[in-house]
Amino acid sequence: MARKFSLAYLTIPGTTPVDQIRIAKESGYDFVSLRTIPMHLPGEPEFLLDKDPVLFEATKRALKEYDMKLMDIELARIRPDLDINEYEPAFEKAAELGGTDVLGSVWTRDRAYYTEQVGKVAEMAKKYGLRYNVEFLPWAGVRNLQEDITLVDDVDTDNLFVMVDTLHAGRAGVTADELRRTDKKYFNFIHLCDGPAGPDGDVVLDNIKDDLMLYTAREARYYPGDGDIDIAGMVKALPGLPLSIELPNLEHIKMYGNHGHAQRCLEKAKAYFAANGVD
Repeated sequence: MARKFSLAYLTIPGTTPVDQIRIAKESGYDFVSLRTIPMHLPGEPEFLLDKDPVLFEATKRALKEYDMKLMDIELARIRPDLDINEYEPAFEKAAELGGTDVLGSVWTRDRAYYTEQVGKVAEMAKKYGLRYNVEFLPWAGVRNLQEDITLVDDVDTDNLFVMVDTLHAGRAGVTADELRRTDKKYFNFIHLCDGPAGPDGDVVLDNIKDDLMLYTAREARYYPGDGDIDIAGMVKALPGLPLSIELPNLEHIKMYGNHGHAQRCLEKAKAYFAANGVD
């Protein structure tokens, strides 16, 4: 069975949900991954489906018109300065649109605190039939595969999963062999992109500075096969999982436009997998 692909919000950041759905359909994706829980970054538009009924109905119509499915919404982060109860209205709307998953991350090293909060978010998500997927990032609160697995074990609920982003996994030193040896029960979907492997900037958790690692993650990820990460090995190690392409690259967007960049992401991924024997 062929892999299923989702178009993640950050691949074409700032795009409205309706336009993202249209571009995903026209480019050949199977799903979309929408950012309906904003990060409140400078200049970032906010698409609050729970507070904007016009936008919600337009998004619902677009999913139906383009025969597109919503896979996940993002980004349900765990931070001391955020009230996780703010997430519930977004979860409710995602479920109404047929979404199945929520993406999150952790931004504190207080393990007892973040374990408790992740458990609460997972419980909240379960009320709406959603799975909660926590990604690890080498500069965040949960920094590597083992810390993420420990979190899932500690919370011990059937709708909590580890989310592997191939860029962050490569930077955290995760290998295909490590993923192959890990029980597949922990995994639900993958974020796909390429980039330089290994940490390439000084990282300070509580005062993140604009270094090369963050710049690459947010603005300059690579098409599959153009970087140093063993994407083929990682994907082979996690058979059958959907692949959400999260590949922000501002130069490529400028060169090809949102539609062109999204389409190239998918075409290059499929060509790379075909050349490397990935199902």
